[in-house]
Amino acid sequence: MAQGQGFVNQPPAGDGRSAYRAPVGLNGDDIVARMLDRNRLRSEQLQRYSAVRTYEIRNPEGKLAAQAVVRVDYQAPDKKTFNKTSEKGSGIVRHLVFDRLMQSESETSSGREHRNSAITAANYSFTLVGEGDAGPYHCFVFEATPKSKEKYLFEGKIWIDAEDFAIVKIAGHPAKKPSFWINSVDFVRQYQRIDGFWLPYRDETFVEVKIYGRRIFTVDHQQYVINPANPLQAETGDAGDRN
Repeated sequence: MAQGQGFVNQPPAGDGRSAYRAPVGLNGDDIVARMLDRNRLRSEQLQRYSAVRTYEIRNPEGKLAAQAVVRVDYQAPDKKTFNKTSEKGSGIVRHLVFDRLMQSESETSSGREHRNSAITAANYSFTLVGEGDAGPYHCFVFEATPKSKEKYLFEGKIWIDAEDFAIVKIAGHPAKKPSFWINSVDFVRQYQRIDGFWLPYRDETFVEVKIYGRRIFTVDHQQYVINPANPLQAETGDAGDRN
């Protein structure tokens, strides 16, 4: 299993769109097309997985407000179930934040909500702005601009692995303000490569809430077990897959 990484590198400062040129033989549309094609193939091969998540909310000083440890089980094509194994801290926070987050994830894993939230050309415009490293992965960096103000879309940047053409990192803010009580939301999602698949590693969200101030919400994704009945070999093990 891939180990957790500290994704501290950021894209070069400034806009960079006028100065950056894609590698010879590739342009931004080519890279996005490869990403979408590889994502489709990986999605078809991912039949099931389980993982353990730790949801936490802390204040800027690090004091814990609430925590929940949850086992998540995925079954293709779109079923996710969540079972809490432990909880502590504010029950109100756990209900209003953790429970609603799991509910929205279940909704966006299938049907119209899934189509409306997917990172695709139907939902976003992509602009190639440069290259950069995200942890151990060398990536193409794109600006992602939502084509509508759907509640599950975001505005920000994505990092696409230069070998696997998978999303390694997303950083941005929601396209639509979540609620009247929230002044701002900025998030970073990091992915890890396990058995040829790219799955969430860590989510970190900084929220400015009216009255309560700034809070830091994290989700750590660990202990993945993927396709236990028929593990997939790493797809980049075939040199032809990189052409």
